[in-house]
Amino acid sequence: MTERRGGAGRRGDAETGRRGDIMGSDKPKRTTSRKHKTRVSPSPRRSVSPSAAASPRPRVPASSASAPLVAVIMGSKSDWETMRYADEMLTQFDVAHECRVISAHRTPQLAEEFASTAEYCGIEVLIAAAGGAAHLAGVIAAHTTLPVLGVPMKSEALNGMDSLLSTVQMPAGIPVGTLAIGKPGAINAALFAVAILANSRPALREKLREFRERQEKQVRNATLD
Repeated sequence: MTERRGGAGRRGDAETGRRGDIMGSDKPKRTTSRKHKTRVSPSPRRSVSPSAAASPRPRVPASSASAPLVAVIMGSKSDWETMRYADEMLTQFDVAHECRVISAHRTPQLAEEFASTAEYCGIEVLIAAAGGAAHLAGVIAAHTTLPVLGVPMKSEALNGMDSLLSTVQMPAGIPVGTLAIGKPGAINAALFAVAILANSRPALREKLREFRERQEKQVRNATLD
C-alpha cells in the first residue's frame, strides 16, 4: 500500500480532523496491525486485524495526524469492490478515515466493541455496508450515539432488495440513515459524512460547495452526440 496525504492534511486544517482545536482533545484513537487489507485515507494506509482489534489495545490521542474521523466498515471483503467508492470520495475531500471488515453475525463481539468505542477514538461518523440479512448498520447503531449511515449491498438472490429492507426497517428509537443500493449509496454515504463533518468545519463546507458547483457545471455543459 502506498502512502497518500491530502494537501489539507499537511496544513493541519481543522476540517481534516487531524489537528487544531476541533480534534485537540485527549480522546484516544484506534491502533491497528498490518494483516488485513483494509485502508485508511488520506493518512498512511493501515490494515486491521480483526483478532487484534477484538483484544485490549493501547490508545493514542485522537489529535494525532492519522486520527480518522469516519469509519467505513463492511460485512464482507467482497463488499470492498463497492465501498472503495466511499473511500475514494472521502479521500477526495481530504477526510481522514479508516476502512475495515466487521461482520454483525460472524464477529458480533468485535462489532459491539468497535461501535461502543468509536466515539472515544475520535470517530464522528460511521458508514456500515452489508448485503443479504444486512444487520450491520443496525447493530452498530445500537451500540453508539454517533450517526450511522447504512449502505445496502447488491445481492445475488434478491438484487439488493433484501439488503435494503434489512437496513432501512429499523425500529423507532435506533435510527440508521439508509442510502441507495450499491455504488450510488457508497458515494452518497461518503458525501453525507462530509456534510455532517462540514457543519463544524467551514473549510470543509466550502469544499462541498465547490464540489456541487463543479457537478452543476458538468450537467449544464453536457452535450448529446
